Amino acid sequence: MAQQRPTLSHTLWSPIDTVKDVADSLGLSDLNDETSRNLAMDVEYRIHEILEQAIKFMRHSKRKTLTTNDISKALKILNVEPLYGYDVSRNLNFKEALVGNGQTLYYIDEEELDFEKLINEPLPKVPRLPNFTAHWLAIEGVQPTIPQNPLISDIKQILPIQRGAITNILTTESSYQQSSNQTSNEVNDTTQTKNNINQSSTSDKDIEIKPLVKHVLSKELQLYFNKVIQALSNQSDDENALNLKNAALSSLRSDPGLHQLVPYFIQFTSEQITHNLNNLGILSTMLELIYSILSNDNIFLDPYIHSLIPSILTLLLAKRIGKVEKDDNLQDDDAHLAVREFASSLLEHVCKKFSKNYSTLKPRVTRTLLKAFLDSNKPIGTVYGSLIGLRIMGNEVVRFTLLGNLKSWSTIYLDNASEKDQKLLIATLIKILQNLKTDLNLSDEMEVELSEQELEKLSNRIGNTLSKAISNEKDSKLIYDAIFFGDLE
Repeated sequence: MAQQRPTLSHTLWSPIDTVKDVADSLGLSDLNDETSRNLAMDVEYRIHEILEQAIKFMRHSKRKTLTTNDISKALKILNVEPLYGYDVSRNLNFKEALVGNGQTLYYIDEEELDFEKLINEPLPKVPRLPNFTAHWLAIEGVQPTIPQNPLISDIKQILPIQRGAITNILTTESSYQQSSNQTSNEVNDTTQTKNNINQSSTSDKDIEIKPLVKHVLSKELQLYFNKVIQALSNQSDDENALNLKNAALSSLRSDPGLHQLVPYFIQFTSEQITHNLNNLGILSTMLELIYSILSNDNIFLDPYIHSLIPSILTLLLAKRIGKVEKDDNLQDDDAHLAVREFASSLLEHVCKKFSKNYSTLKPRVTRTLLKAFLDSNKPIGTVYGSLIGLRIMGNEVVRFTLLGNLKSWSTIYLDNASEKDQKLLIATLIKILQNLKTDLNLSDEMEVELSEQELEKLSNRIGNTLSKAISNEKDSKLIYDAIFFGDLE
């Protein structure tokens, strides 16, 4: 019996016959069986290697169909010259043709091109290699008008609720109903002002409108924000309401993952402070909210400090906090002063923690406090707030900004104030001047009275009213030395 020929390939095509046919087409008719067998095995190995690499590209592209692009990339990795002439954009149509001896031949049905038309067509642009460029999605919350970002006309066509506006995401339907129930006079006034604005804006064609950044919150964060606002807005003395309020503040102090809600809480705080200056309970709650956000170590607050400072300064320097009507009840005054002292402590915390990153923070705050202190038309609450604000800025600020202005301020403002206001301001100033003793390494054991010359010198420096009040203190000599510390005789 004739010995069976071993199987040399597991493919559907005959590798030996194929190699011989190719060799005949190249004029190599004397190729023996052993050589063709080895060539067929090597060709089959190379084809398997190319297919394995191409399948990797197909899988990484999340596809189930192998394309000619995958084959070209596989050839490029294997340092083989890639194929040309295959258009991936359209499917390849294979047709069948019969050749001699009943053999079937498959070929690609390609369209015929006019050679003259092909020559006269302009050459296509050379494809550029893939590269990466960086651009700003947003700068300080505003998208720059560059080709990579959406156009202004496209953004205007999007509904406001889909733009990610703060008021549209977090405002409930009731607020829209309240805004729709305005009186007809207000509507007429607003429409008239809008017409005036539109007339003036049409003439200014060079005005650049910066689109809003799309900022979409998840439903969980929206629910959390609404629950916290509801708990903080409830000012009832019910035990359940107080527990919810404390739980909300505790969550703000410790929970991570609240970065996206920081600007919303800051805007909520500023709105509540602006519209509820007569409600001490809400103002105290807003200060506790700011303190809780500042205490959370998981939140990066550096970009939002300049948005928090106005709310704190408002409660520190506002003209009137609490009830509008004047009342001699001391409890209202104590609560009103307590809110200002709480705001000053928050201001001190912010300046100590963030002044290293923002070198202009303390000078700007000091300038605002000094301006409020020197304004003779300001009420007692604003002056008291400016004094305790300058106190937390440090002894150096007190020496350079406060001591030189005390005499003129005492003559213009302090001497004309009521007896009750004088007591409050003098007590506050004495505490500030007593803090200057820390610059001197002196003890408070010895009580020495001021001489007439020292009292006159002190009066020329800070005014008669303040000098008399300081002379009645036990440590008047130490306060005197602290005020004139470093002065040349």
